[in-house]
Amino acid sequence: MARWCSARSCRKAETVDELVHRSVPSPNWDERKLPVSMAVIHYTEMPSVEESLARLIDPQAKVSAHYLISEAGEVIRLVDEDKRAWHAGQSYWRGHPDVNSASIGIELDHPGHALGYREFSEAQLDALVPLLARIVREYDIPRANVVGHSDIAPARKIDPGELFPWDRLAEYKLCLPRPEKLEQGDPFHNDAAFYLALERFGYDITEGRKAVEAFQRRWRPHRIDGEIDGQVRAILFQLLLDRDRGHAR
Repeated sequence: MARWCSARSCRKAETVDELVHRSVPSPNWDERKLPVSMAVIHYTEMPSVEESLARLIDPQAKVSAHYLISEAGEVIRLVDEDKRAWHAGQSYWRGHPDVNSASIGIELDHPGHALGYREFSEAQLDALVPLLARIVREYDIPRANVVGHSDIAPARKIDPGELFPWDRLAEYKLCLPRPEKLEQGDPFHNDAAFYLALERFGYDITEGRKAVEAFQRRWRPHRIDGEIDGQVRAILFQLLLDRDRGHAR
């Protein structure tokens, strides 16, 4: 029996299928409570893609993502995008405490920091970029809402880590670029003012030092020490300034 769909929904399905190599449905999902407005990048921190896949579809594990991308560049769909996958855990971003409901989760097959942290493979990035581009376009996701797991859960997570090439995504306007020109050297009067600004930008500042580390991991990856110094203050100020000017959606 032929499956009926409207022209628009058929075109969408065809586009998605062109970017997905296979589907392995995970039982670990529930219904969304919010529209999609975010995309979250993770790494698996497991020895192989087979082990990662087994965990993401294991009902006892109670974790999942919408997509898993192998180091060889294979894109595996695990949860339909209209469903709430369980990838973010306890998390927060820009006022949303239920990131799972508001996001698409993408897991990258990678050993992570625990098993030998290294650069991400070219094949994997070549698969990620068009998938993420389609997701961002389809849901009109702001660049500021394309984030890493460490951004939304700074007290618990450090993935995808300091070697993840955010600059490559930024070249395609899929995330915010790191500020290159800093207009003011040290705009905040004290650490309390910095933390309030960091929260305004989107971070959970409950554990302040961890939040600073997460910010550094994303925006100044060459030095992650949890210290609020002049460079970190200037980067945050520039990000907020660009957003207030409408340049950082």
